[in-house]
Amino acid sequence: MDVANQEPHVAHPKAAIVTTCILAALAGLMFGLDVGVISGATQFIQAEFKVSDSVIEWIVSAMMAGAAAGSVGAGWMSAALGRKRSLILAGVLFVAGSLFCAVAGTATTLILARFVLGLAIGIAAFTAPLYLAEVAPERIRGAMISTYQLMITTGILLAFLSDTAFSSSGNWRWMLGIIAAPGVLFLIGLFFLPDSPRWLLLVGRRQDAQVVLTKLRGDEAVVRREMADIDEQLKTRQHGWSMFRENPNFRRSVGLGVLLQVMQQLTGINVVMYYAPRIFKEMGYDTHAQMWFTAVVGLTNMLATVIALAFVDRLGRKPILYAGFVMMTIGLGAVGTMMSLGITSHAEQLLTVAMLLFFIVGFAMSAGPLIWALCAEVQPLKGRDFGIACSTFTNWIMNMIVGATFLSLLNGFGNAHTFWLYAAFNAVFIGLTFWLVPETKNVTLEQIERNLMSGKPLRDIGQ
Repeated sequence: MDVANQEPHVAHPKAAIVTTCILAALAGLMFGLDVGVISGATQFIQAEFKVSDSVIEWIVSAMMAGAAAGSVGAGWMSAALGRKRSLILAGVLFVAGSLFCAVAGTATTLILARFVLGLAIGIAAFTAPLYLAEVAPERIRGAMISTYQLMITTGILLAFLSDTAFSSSGNWRWMLGIIAAPGVLFLIGLFFLPDSPRWLLLVGRRQDAQVVLTKLRGDEAVVRREMADIDEQLKTRQHGWSMFRENPNFRRSVGLGVLLQVMQQLTGINVVMYYAPRIFKEMGYDTHAQMWFTAVVGLTNMLATVIALAFVDRLGRKPILYAGFVMMTIGLGAVGTMMSLGITSHAEQLLTVAMLLFFIVGFAMSAGPLIWALCAEVQPLKGRDFGIACSTFTNWIMNMIVGATFLSLLNGFGNAHTFWLYAAFNAVFIGLTFWLVPETKNVTLEQIERNLMSGKPLRDIGQ
């Protein structure tokens, strides 16, 4: 078969690339929908099931437990089944989990349903960026992968808006179930995706890989060169576990990746994403205002993410991280102070909301996207899969811990002290960024690896 002469395969390679990448990035939209949707539903769930705050914490955090479990098997699954089939499985779990949540008759059943959703997120969060990296050409790879992060924030915003629409009736079942609709569309779209050419070569399907690359690139010379590059890359086998046991320098990079994810979660961002209405309630707002301000949080988070995408390669990682941690320290510190003094007037309410949004901007422009980039950049090639798997698993575990403790902290530690605690974490992270985090702007991954393996301090491996 002469695939090069088939008009549908080569007529519009740019359109094929963009369409394919955007469709795969919709996994990020589903991720964001499932993260955001629980925020507006918790107060209505608590009223119907008459459960304690600790049970609500488990309903919220069960999804992250499922995501941690899903991420453990996602690497094996994407290699054995392929990236496309793994995404299809995630799509099926998205839809099934959403419907399961909508019909849950008890809090225990809802916890189980949220765990199923978590499995979908764990699989998709690993597989979608991997698929995007493998189908996008090098010149737009960064933009396409960044699209995934932007789609997550878009999904969170849409979930908050959906919650707001249903809040007048208090129908939390529709809140949780409605996201099955975009899930079905996402699932249908996945069947039109091509398999990853890298995976096809990995399993020995060379002719199929050539067909896919010809459709996506449209230039036979580019296809031949890229296939040769993939063949060369596949010769580099992953030896992460043996490296971790034997090489102390690799253990340092894995440890840094784990620390970075702990830092990201202890900023307190998911405290706001999961419990925004409860936070606005503590500020004195009624249910209607709580839901609208939650939607504003989602909008702010989405728009501020664009700041990082626009400036990360101009200003560098560390300056943006410094700015973000300073903003988050000030924002949460101010929220805690206002709650300590007492919020009695409308002006004080608005000031407190403004400082919370200031915190959101600080996170979305810095630790949100940049932590993920750094976790990949600091890992040496032969151990990259292992290092990223460790940091990703840490992210989900810390995410679960944050989700499962916030209401208990509010009840036992107090509103003001809880926000001061997270502000203090962010202040500490300014120092950790200075002492341990490297600047990787305009530095090749090969140079970072050489510096790491030569024993340079972590903060200097980007020099």
